[in-house]
Amino acid sequence: MTINDFKGIPSPCFVLEEKLLKRNLDILKYVQDQSGGSIIVALKGFSMYRMFPLLKQYLAGATASSLNEARLIFEEMDCLAHTYAPAYKADEFDEVMRYSSHITFNSLNQYEQFKDKIACFERKISCGIRVNPQYAEVSTDMYNPCIRGSRLGVTRDLIGENLPEGIEGLHFHTLCENDSHVLERTLVHVEEKFGDLLHKVKWLNMGGGHLMTRQGYDLEHLIGQIKRLKETYNIEVTLEPGSAIGWQTGYLRSTVLDIVDAQGVDVAILDVSFAAHMPDTLEMPYKPRIWGATDAVEGTSKHTYRMGGMTCLAGDFMGDYSFDEPLKVGDTLIFDDMIHYTMVKTTTFNGVGLPSIGVWRENEQFELFKKFGFETYKDRL
Repeated sequence: MTINDFKGIPSPCFVLEEKLLKRNLDILKYVQDQSGGSIIVALKGFSMYRMFPLLKQYLAGATASSLNEARLIFEEMDCLAHTYAPAYKADEFDEVMRYSSHITFNSLNQYEQFKDKIACFERKISCGIRVNPQYAEVSTDMYNPCIRGSRLGVTRDLIGENLPEGIEGLHFHTLCENDSHVLERTLVHVEEKFGDLLHKVKWLNMGGGHLMTRQGYDLEHLIGQIKRLKETYNIEVTLEPGSAIGWQTGYLRSTVLDIVDAQGVDVAILDVSFAAHMPDTLEMPYKPRIWGATDAVEGTSKHTYRMGGMTCLAGDFMGDYSFDEPLKVGDTLIFDDMIHYTMVKTTTFNGVGLPSIGVWRENEQFELFKKFGFETYKDRL
């Protein structure tokens, strides 16, 4: 896409580029086919359900982290979910079973609570336990499930010599946009602590965080790791990436509403919010790329601005960016790589409207999927 292609697209709007999504799916399918493993989409990272029919042509299914995600998979992808949640609610569990082929429990307590229901269910559900290998190469504690006190997964000392009867799989998720070499180093700890149990189960789910669609990712090394696990333990191996699906597949289109002098700092106020529409930029944190802009360059002819969100939160800003030409009210700004994780975390804080959602088709036509209005805001309150 070019900046001119956004002229007929509403602002603000998340825009997925279909050909870029297919490029990622080709990579994922190659890994799946060559390794013999299964790759499934994690809805917590990519849940644009209008694209589920396309994903189903390439991937082996989808994974859910809640009842709602499991139901969305069942209704829009027409398959059963691999479901994991930190805890299941008793009054929702019958529905969770209805929509799931696999259910992973976060604790032995939860498995004990629900195992009899699963045993009596009308069809087979394969059960697993999430384990904590106590090793993760994640620099931001908020995204690290292996820090001391983490509620996610069972450490080996709590399991004992054998898994509870009825447990058929192990699940770990300790990666965060990492490569296959981080996975290899992680597997050393997984196998050291749980290798004897891997010989006793049917499957291993290695969770998400495998950023195999990033340029330079060593696909053959990943394929080798999956093959080795399958051959060593005679198990099925599943990966459930979120970021890798939507990685660099689309944009957030925005408009400059005002430009203000904030005590010597030029601030461009936009029709989007970092807090409400791009919360990862504040949580992770990271600085998103804007088309035609660079990081602030001082002492040159470039024009530097801080980007201001449209909520009244003082911290709803991102700075600073330099442009070759001065910005004007009404200018279009395109935030790059805004499809994975960003869309699923949006809020209507301050009553701000949610960005529209659409796709730029391969025939270079825009298709609007959804617009949001007052009722969306009201229904959340």
